[in-house]
Amino acid sequence: MADFPADLQYTAEHEWLDASTPAVVGITSTAAEALGDIVYLELPEVGATVTAGAVIGEVESTKSVSELYSPVTGTVAEVNQAAIDDPSLVNAEPFAGGWLIKVDVTETGPVLTADEYSALVGG
Repeated sequence: MADFPADLQYTAEHEWLDASTPAVVGITSTAAEALGDIVYLELPEVGATVTAGAVIGEVESTKSVSELYSPVTGTVAEVNQAAIDDPSLVNAEPFAGGWLIKVDVTETGPVLTADEYSALVGG
């Protein structure tokens, strides 16, 4: 059974949200494991507007390319350059150093608790 941090919120599309200010967004360990070795990240630029539920970028792995969806609406405040430079950080530390973007949030989309997300993915 996967262990999902209880202080985070999750989406059905396998993103996580730390609702601090600015909010931090990443992909879950479930998504990272399913993707395999991540080799490239396409993320929005600082200052870009993102919309909850909309595509904000892509994650490319040795297996496939998957779209990233924003769990929030707002303005991108920071992009994790370390993860862009070394996408394997997302595999190694999906809930820590492998975060993707920080957003100044105006609205949060539909999110799940850790228990709800765990039940969704069969945890």
